[in-house]
Amino acid sequence: MTTPLKQLVDEARQVVVFTGAGISTESGIPDFRSPGGLWTQNKPIYFQDFMASEETRIEAWRRKFNMDDAFAKARPNAGHMAIARLVQQGKVSAVITQNIDNLHQESGIPADKVIELHGNTTYAKCLDCGSRHELEFVRAAFGEVNAPPPCRACGGILKTATISFGQSMPQGEMMRAEAETLGCDLFIAVGSSLVVYPAAGFPIIAKQNGSGLVIINREPTEMDEIADLVVNDEAGATLAALVP
Repeated sequence: MTTPLKQLVDEARQVVVFTGAGISTESGIPDFRSPGGLWTQNKPIYFQDFMASEETRIEAWRRKFNMDDAFAKARPNAGHMAIARLVQQGKVSAVITQNIDNLHQESGIPADKVIELHGNTTYAKCLDCGSRHELEFVRAAFGEVNAPPPCRACGGILKTATISFGQSMPQGEMMRAEAETLGCDLFIAVGSSLVVYPAAGFPIIAKQNGSGLVIINREPTEMDEIADLVVNDEAGATLAALVP
């Protein structure tokens, strides 16, 4: 039986998928914002505080390594794999994600098809020269002196390659996301509460540009009233039904 969602996808010329925490919680990734989430247990560390205090940087890295145990066990679920199939089929042109867990890439989606608005927690970057550092190096050095090491290239400050509160959004990714949003005729938001801006503005941009809008989320969102289709169900099972 063809569902309304499958019909919309089949009829679309170019689909963009936008994902939030709700798709990754099904892989065991803890949520940040929900009641009982990580940010209710630990107050978020703001970027300006990270930059201003070595003690704060040590605390940020300590939290990061503690959180890695949960991330390390996570694997792409049926929802991630279904999106990967749609990318492989040429139906989905890009995946815009608020997630930092790298699960879309692990599902087989080429990195250049994944637009990470909030960065990626699986590696570190130097805030001065931008060079990439693998977490194994940072963790080993941290274990020796209980402090993060400096950048091996320039001696600058290392931080996970994520966007913190108070840190500027990545302009290149924002521009790419807007271009993909304006180019699609179906925009599917999956597992996002659609309340965190500027990321949550993309469904509105798509709708205003004449695209169809689908929202797949376990709970209602404030944008349900402008959507062409709302599915209040698990992301994995809903998306898997598109690519049996």
